[in-house]
Amino acid sequence: MSNFAKYLIGTAFVAGGLAWAAYTLGASPIWISIGVIIIVGLGIMAAVSKTQKNEKSDADK
Repeated sequence: MSNFAKYLIGTAFVAGGLAWAAYTLGASPIWISIGVIIIVGLGIMAAVSKTQKNEKSDADK
């Protein structure tokens, strides 16, 4: 399993857990949806930044 997939699975668990907690506390479903979208977006950005390969430039050769 790639590191990218691991990041996304972890993000899904965090988003799901926080959504469940917000639902239990009585938050509005629209705010829960907004929070989940933000968390998933941050998770994708973190996964891409941590798993991208550094390309060598001509100056590094």
